[in-house]
Formats: sequence, structure tokens, C-alpha cells
Amino acid sequence: MATISPAILLLNSSRSVSPLRFPTFSGFSSSSSPFARSCRFGRRYLEPLSSGMLSSGSRADGVTAAAASVEGVMTEAMKLIQSASPTWKSAVANNLLIFVLGSPLLVTGLSASGVAAAFLLGTLTWRAYGSAGFLLVAAYFVIGTAATKVKMSQKEAQGVAEKRKGRRGPRSVIGSSAAGCVCAFLSIYQVGGAAFSQLFRLGFVSSFCTKVSDTVSSEIGKAYGKTTYLATTFKIVPRGTEGAMSIEGTLAGLLASFFLASVGCFLGQITPPEAAVCVLASQIANLGESIIGASFQDKEGFKWLNNDVVNVINISLGSIVAILMQQFILQNWVK
Repeated sequence: MATISPAILLLNSSRSVSPLRFPTFSGFSSSSSPFARSCRFGRRYLEPLSSGMLSSGSRADGVTAAAASVEGVMTEAMKLIQSASPTWKSAVANNLLIFVLGSPLLVTGLSASGVAAAFLLGTLTWRAYGSAGFLLVAAYFVIGTAATKVKMSQKEAQGVAEKRKGRRGPRSVIGSSAAGCVCAFLSIYQVGGAAFSQLFRLGFVSSFCTKVSDTVSSEIGKAYGKTTYLATTFKIVPRGTEGAMSIEGTLAGLLASFFLASVGCFLGQITPPEAAVCVLASQIANLGESIIGASFQDKEGFKWLNNDVVNVINISLGSIVAILMQQFILQNWVK
């Protein structure tokens, strides 16, 4: 549980601090945000405590000045966090706050350098899509990390577990988010204008739906898959073989993609028809990745085709397929 800094108690004595309000976005109310509720809860219980502590009059002038200085810094930070339109400064401030609070969870799934890479991803995501986009990526991270930890001892004994007990490094972070980062950059700088804005947003969501489906299907397949088939020949192969698939893993990956697409829809990032497109695109992309892995990975002349490169191909394919389906199917069939 996070400790309460004395400086925060001093702040409440000189001026009441308004509850934290996060940037609003379609499909999600900031008033119901768990962050906002926690701030209101903290204020309700901290104000009486701070009043009792500071009523004695024995406080030194130096402490008062220090409190005023800290309050000024906190006020500026609050302005950045409450910014209605995401900016680079507000993105860094929000991201830093959440990363500090969520550090116990982050270190279970990422190495130190992986956390640094994830911080850059989080900042870029918040700048492009606000708190809605950030929460989508956070949901992907939680689901992927949980799936990786499933039956870790069994996976290690079989030699199919991720290295460092599933704590991923910067190359894995970049490989899992490259397509989403490209979509975010294109959105930030309004490439193509408003007509392309939603397409880039759709590509962003689809890339993470594809990756969470790939991660969950792989990890659940290695943990529970009874029979594993090679994607190109359907020949039975050992668990963990590149390009291998199992019924259990495939179903788990499909459900994970459906869940994350639903989160994106709930947060107002995509529409229900676009959510269906993301799920379908993710399965097409994952099948393509399995075929590539079975056909080329670890083969002579393709030593450069490692897991990180295959991940980039996978999520890029998921984004591209979703955008093409939106343009050639949804626009014609869904009015």
C-alpha cells in the first residue's frame, strides 16, 4: 500500500485540493474512473487528519515555505494531468504517475530496460489517444503477463517458457508495439487529415488485439494444449515448436482478442462493427504468423527472422488487415 507523504498532508492545510479529473473521452466517464474515486476517497479522509496535525501552531516558518513550494509543484502537475487535450507534457506527467503507482506490477512482467521502453510506449499512447488508449495498452499488458505466468514451472521444465520467468525486455516491447506506435505517430501529426484519423485508431487497437491473441494462444497452448499441430502441414509436433498451434491455445487467443476489442469499444476507441473486424483480423494475422514461423523461422538463410521480427510482422499484418476490412467491407455493408 502506498504511504502518505507528509508534504501532501501539509498541502491540504493551506488550500483544498480539488479532486483529480482525468481527460474525458467518448464511452468512458472520468467521474467513474477508479483514479478519480481514489482521489476523492483520499481527500475525504486526509483533510480532517491534516487539520488536526497542523492546528498546533508549532510549525516552523521553514516548513511552511517548503509546503508552499511543494504545493506549487503539485498544482502545476495537476494542471498537466487535468489537461483536457493530451499534450506531450500531460502525457509524461500522467504516465509517470501511473508507472510509479503500478511499478510492483510492471516489474513482474518487464525487465528494467523493458520498463523504460514501456514508459516511452505509454507516453506516446497517451499523447495520441489519451487515457482511453493508455488503458487499452494496460489491459493488454495485464492479460499478456498473466498468461505468461500460467504454469511457469511446467513450461520451464519442458524448456518452452519465456526467458527471465516471462519478464520481457525492450526488444520484446518494441516488437509487440511497433505497429501501434506507427499508428499513434500518424494520429498525433494528423497524417492524411481527419479522414484517416479513425483508420489509424482502428489499426492501433487491432495491433494490440492481434498481439494479445498471439501471446495468450501461445502461452495457454504451451500450458494446456494436448495436441499441437504445425500450421503448414497439420503434423503433430512438440509444444513450443515454431509455427505450432493447438485447439486450446487458439480458443484462448480468440477469447483474449474478443475481450480486448470489447475494451476498446467500451472506451470509445472503436465501434462494435470495428471491434468484430479487430477480432477477425487478429486471427488472420496469427494464422499468417504461424505459417511464417513454420516455413522460415530458424531455417537456413532466415536466421534474422527471430521472434521479435515475427512479432512486428504479426501485429503489422493485424493492423493492415483491419484497415482494409474497414475500407472494403464495413463501408459497403454497414451504414
